[in-house]
Amino acid sequence: MPTIEDVKTWQGQHVHGANGDKLGTIADIYLDRQSGEPEWAAIKTGLFGSKVSFAPLAQATRSGDGVQLPYTKEQVKHAPNAEADGELSEDEEAALYDHYGLNYSQAPSDSGLPTGRDTQARATVGHDSSAPTSDAAMTRSEEELRVGTTARETGRARLQKYIVTEHVQTTVPVQREEVRIEREPITDANIDNAMGGPELSEEEHEVVLREEQPVVDKRVVPKERVRLDTDTVTDDVEVSEQLRKERIETDAQELR
Repeated sequence: MPTIEDVKTWQGQHVHGANGDKLGTIADIYLDRQSGEPEWAAIKTGLFGSKVSFAPLAQATRSGDGVQLPYTKEQVKHAPNAEADGELSEDEEAALYDHYGLNYSQAPSDSGLPTGRDTQARATVGHDSSAPTSDAAMTRSEEELRVGTTARETGRARLQKYIVTEHVQTTVPVQREEVRIEREPITDANIDNAMGGPELSEEEHEVVLREEQPVVDKRVVPKERVRLDTDTVTDDVEVSEQLRKERIETDAQELR
């Protein structure tokens, strides 16, 4: 029988059956009402884990890649329907135990599992008016509210990368050369250069003009890394339920 310490890491683990078939994934662990020991595994089955089936943990063992149960895939798949709402009702437990071929009793057991049908274990203890059946005390009981939580999938988020094209316009300063005529008078400093040629002649002087033109180049530059992460947010959810309790009154009659 697995203990609380054993099952702490079982949630989310894969479950394998008696013949090695994958049964599904453990969504939650349900504890026995009396002992607090692990009793049921809520297993996500079906396509995309859309269905939850319950299986007893009495003979569950840890395997190399998950949890091993002594049941077949068909047994778990066709288990009686039960709401995965944090607690199984007595009727749901009785139907499940019957399905898996186990005896069911409402009597508590140290192991967290039913101990078999034991009507004497839950028989009323008191004093019958017709004959004495026990001591002079009467036991009063009442229901207590136990609230737990169970995890369920509420949605999925994924990252997707795609390419968009943007029109970018910018201004680039460019330079160009223009012709400018300069005239200087003949002086003693330049007389030799001025008289170095023939007195009269026809000549051409050519000047190459240059200008800058914009050049566009593109390169891929990494800008940032994006990942998905989750934050756990705690909300207070109000739950209500009707609880029954026993009351004891006396109807004393004085004999004279």
